[in-house]
Amino acid sequence: SFKMEKGYLTMLLAHIAFSTPYVITSVYPKVRSLDPNIANAAMDLGATPFQALYKVIIPMIKPGIFAGILLAFTMSFDDFVISYFVSGNGVMNISIIVYNMTKRTNPTINALSTIVIVVIFITLIIVNLVPKFSKNKFKLNKYAKLILSALLVIVLVIPAFVGFNTNKETIKVFNAGEYICKDLLEEFQDKYDCEVIYETFDSNESMYTKVASGEMYDIIIPSDYMVERLIKEEYLQKIDWSLVPNKVNIMPEVMNKDFDPESQYTAPYFHGTVGILYNKNVIDPEDLKAGWEILRNPKYKNDIYMYDSERDSFMIALKALGYSMNTTNESEFKKAYNWLVEQRELVSPIYAGDDVIDSMISGNKSIAIVYSGDASYIMSENPDLEYFTPYQGTNLWYDSMVITNDCLNTDLAHKFINFMLDNNNALRNSEEVGYTSGIKEAFDEMKSGEYAGISAYVPTPTDKDEIFKYQDPELKKFCADLWVKVKAE
Repeated sequence: SFKMEKGYLTMLLAHIAFSTPYVITSVYPKVRSLDPNIANAAMDLGATPFQALYKVIIPMIKPGIFAGILLAFTMSFDDFVISYFVSGNGVMNISIIVYNMTKRTNPTINALSTIVIVVIFITLIIVNLVPKFSKNKFKLNKYAKLILSALLVIVLVIPAFVGFNTNKETIKVFNAGEYICKDLLEEFQDKYDCEVIYETFDSNESMYTKVASGEMYDIIIPSDYMVERLIKEEYLQKIDWSLVPNKVNIMPEVMNKDFDPESQYTAPYFHGTVGILYNKNVIDPEDLKAGWEILRNPKYKNDIYMYDSERDSFMIALKALGYSMNTTNESEFKKAYNWLVEQRELVSPIYAGDDVIDSMISGNKSIAIVYSGDASYIMSENPDLEYFTPYQGTNLWYDSMVITNDCLNTDLAHKFINFMLDNNNALRNSEEVGYTSGIKEAFDEMKSGEYAGISAYVPTPTDKDEIFKYQDPELKKFCADLWVKVKAE
């Protein structure tokens, strides 16, 4: 409402706002239990109102204050959802950082968890042992208290005004979590003497929510159906291909798709399919001939991961029934709903997100629905696994780089797109992430290099494969309601 630029200050204010009720509920009962004459008695004995507050009242309600502090800290430390939507300019707290690391195994999370546990353990020791030894010998005087208060203000407030003040050009990039080679960002900054403010999202829908709420970005990397929506709602500007000489590196087959028929708005990033990852030592090859119906085979009860995604799950059911995954027919969606409900009854699948990557590498289950790029990475870690796309057809998806209408530096945005379309940079990015590049040289190198022989890496589209299209809000709500029922069965 105040049109404040999102960053550290907005996140700090939001955390203060949602933590305040927890402090009130801890402190207020202590205040209510006080004798109202105590403050008057203190002032009768010569105290000023302020002295009566901090020398008499505060010591008496100190337990409630400390309880409020601990509750507020716990809620703030653990919060992700509010922090995600009120932060910006590359500002991330621990919860956002951890969330972005959970797509794949990341030792940093283990190290961070260890540090948190050690800090809490040391704090508990200090809180419980120091008072027993000090016996009030080391009370802080008023000057020490002032210094500590000033340091606290500096730690909380100063970051709101420093850190992002720079004379360099800046470009704000919004991308999915763990979906880029971070070294490329540093090299781009060095090459063009600029600063890249890089933020991440966990889904196209959460990305859209931030963009629609007024958050400003220069480059965003959405999927096909979301690109179509952003174009329809005029959030994007056309790419000036004369400023992108590396366009010559792009494979023609990834250009001019239905969501952007003339490739006026999009530059290809990654593409692939959705398919079935399976343990070839467990799954009977004959069962694979059933395509998507293998996901309802009672033989594999309690041994299947479904992707926890409304559109992907309904895509599977619709394709298994012989329908288009872009159907607008509600009766076909109801049949797909019944298919998914029956699947739950027959095989009790587990609905999982990106955590399926580590689970399949560990061999926790024998079948999982995954994206082709994730399948490539998983298979490179676990040679017992194989990937295929069923004969009934699947989702052929495309992620693209686009420039927003709010872009403040279109020249630098075009340089970023051109940089990412460079043959060597595209190869490095593809090697890091594991997904299929739209750059021919990188595509060919990956097939014969690190991912040689892994069929998941190369999408093999058929006439039954489709690209998701923009879904009308009413139909989307109808599907969302059905999806809630599927998971609630």
